[in-house]
Amino acid sequence: MYVSRAADYGVRCVLYLSKETNRVVSTNEISAVMSIPKSFVAKILQRLSKKGIVKSTQGVSGGFELLKRPDKVSVLEVVEALQGPSPMNLCVADAKKCNLCKTCVIHPVWVALGREIEERLRRENFADLAGQGIRSGHRLSPARKRVRESEGQRRVRKMRGL
Repeated sequence: MYVSRAADYGVRCVLYLSKETNRVVSTNEISAVMSIPKSFVAKILQRLSKKGIVKSTQGVSGGFELLKRPDKVSVLEVVEALQGPSPMNLCVADAKKCNLCKTCVIHPVWVALGREIEERLRRENFADLAGQGIRSGHRLSPARKRVRESEGQRRVRKMRGL
């Protein structure tokens, strides 16, 4: 199974949103913290929004948040939302493309591997993945610290009327 760059970025975006479930998160923040180019973040999240995985909020304090609970979103759901099904081999996707499918000894292996990968990605949910980062002693990255500091500074300026 090939995972496209968009799907990889999408998984990283949803993982971050899974750790920030109580607030709307800006694309700039996701870009900075998850090391994803800004130009990709908004496009990817809009696609995930159309698939009902995230919710978009417009306006000055707009951004994105998960529409579902993190334990209800699988890695497979995000990957397929961004790249569609991804079979192990072309013959698995379309037997008409290969005239050896019925006699090929490796064909059943591709089919079985594809099923195993899909099942594993279906079992992996973002609540578990987000929790692993926390349990493993995950600390704020320097980029995330800067984002948090700048958010705090904005709140202070806003409270002071600056």
